[in-house]
Amino acid sequence: MLRRHLRGRGPALRRLAAWSAVEGVPVFAAGLLLARAIDRGFLAGRPGTGLAWLAVLAVLYLCGAEATRRVYPRLAATVEPLRDSLVTDVVTASLARTGGTADDAAGTGVAQVAEQAEAVRALLGTALRNVRQLLTAGLAALVGLALLSPPLALAIALSVALALGVFAAFLGVQVRRYRDVVRHAERIGQSGAAIVEGVRDVVACAAEDRAAAAVGASVDAQAAALRAFARSRLVRLPVLALGVHLPLLVLLALSPALIDGGRLTTGEVAGAAGYLVTGLQPGIVLLVDAGGTLLLSLAVILGRLAETGAGAGTGTGASTGAGTGAVRPSGPALVPASADIELEDVTFAYSSRAAPVLTGLSLHVPEGTHLAVVGPSGTGKSTLANVLTGLVRPQRGTVTLGKVPLPDLDGDLLRAAVTLVPQESYIFAGTLRENLAYLRPGATTARLDEAAAAVGLEETLRRFGGYDAAVPPGGGTLSHGERQLVTLARAYLSAAPVLILDEATCHLPPAAEARAERALADRGRTLIVIAHRISSAERAHRVLLLDASGPLAGTHRTLLGLSPLYAELVGHWRT
Repeated sequence: MLRRHLRGRGPALRRLAAWSAVEGVPVFAAGLLLARAIDRGFLAGRPGTGLAWLAVLAVLYLCGAEATRRVYPRLAATVEPLRDSLVTDVVTASLARTGGTADDAAGTGVAQVAEQAEAVRALLGTALRNVRQLLTAGLAALVGLALLSPPLALAIALSVALALGVFAAFLGVQVRRYRDVVRHAERIGQSGAAIVEGVRDVVACAAEDRAAAAVGASVDAQAAALRAFARSRLVRLPVLALGVHLPLLVLLALSPALIDGGRLTTGEVAGAAGYLVTGLQPGIVLLVDAGGTLLLSLAVILGRLAETGAGAGTGTGASTGAGTGAVRPSGPALVPASADIELEDVTFAYSSRAAPVLTGLSLHVPEGTHLAVVGPSGTGKSTLANVLTGLVRPQRGTVTLGKVPLPDLDGDLLRAAVTLVPQESYIFAGTLRENLAYLRPGATTARLDEAAAAVGLEETLRRFGGYDAAVPPGGGTLSHGERQLVTLARAYLSAAPVLILDEATCHLPPAAEARAERALADRGRTLIVIAHRISSAERAHRVLLLDASGPLAGTHRTLLGLSPLYAELVGHWRT
């Protein structure tokens, strides 16, 4: 999984390895130069020679410092992009699980996005930094020891190998216990998400204590897992004793005999001690203290992400149920043959525990039809708009555009074919020209004039100072109605064959609403209006009435005779 996310960052990794090797040169040379400075300089009565060797070592350390400075940009170029690609995979996998039967997907996804993806980025950065130091300093020290005294290097290598063997023997226990820590953290997210989702029911049933106990049990379980993991970390003590303390103690204890026997010089003993203290010891400590924890955490979290589907990569897999952002199947993109919209037996609910908002809805909207959707609040009008635009997928039934199911359409094609204008107008910082031409880049002033005249935006343009007037974030002094006129003119300029207005004229007076709707309908496109006023239904070719008793479609005139509810809505509006 990690290899796939790091694919394409080979050049940065190679530059990182090269500068790390340069960074290890001072460690490699330190013992050898120290031995020469002592034996051939200070002890031989030539302090100038000794200082010269130390000066060479100082120059090497300056080169190492420059190498360290150059390492960090390469490290950032390797690690920082990892978070974005991991979050993309986590969100995609969470949405796919939400569409299936995994009711705990939301809590797991929260933990993975908020904690685990960021933890992988931070852990990988720290691990690369520390493991790099372990490899460069540790290997450089061992190679330097081998050049200084091969028998001593062999003895120290055996002691280090024994320490690493003890560390590896207990690594499996640490992996299992840390995996428990990660899973219990996810369960805290799951139980918390379930309680937040059902907080009204919790309060209504006076179940606050029970809900708190459920979350508290998850917290207690994670605390127990953390204590068990901490106990497994006690293995660091024998590892440090074997790999760090024992070789140094043996060297110091045997150094008088080795020097007297002529096997080592005083400078070589000092150089060997330098290798142990400045090269090998920091490397072993990093492995046991930081590297062990970091690599262990990284392996467990990556394994957990892979188990929950986040390691599969974006664009693979499929969602079989509802949920937003469904993953589209791979293969050649399908192009709708027309702007006909058809819904067949569509049922949608916002969760597996919620009552369906739409039930068994079947509807055919031929290309060029002006359809108004009316009904009491809470009957699913805005939900229908989200289904028609592919923002959510129904649990049952199909929605097609030009005979092509919406999930089979490429995302760019779907957005080019369907324009949704929501109730809350989206106005961004820029000029009025940029806001109006958002869906038609490069639109000429003549086209902008046509759109403004069609929807009734001329007065706003004059008041605001023309197309090149700057608009602050959120629209500044534009009123809610003026903002809606801007988004309606933007929709007028759009080339999409299907326009959906979700109460997009609610802040306009009736006359302005009628003018804008007629302008959009006269373009010959399919226009679906989630009506704020019943007068929108009087202007439409067909009307869809959504009600708890079931959907009913027809013309304005036929629905007046067929539906008492519709007749009541019309009568209430007219009075």
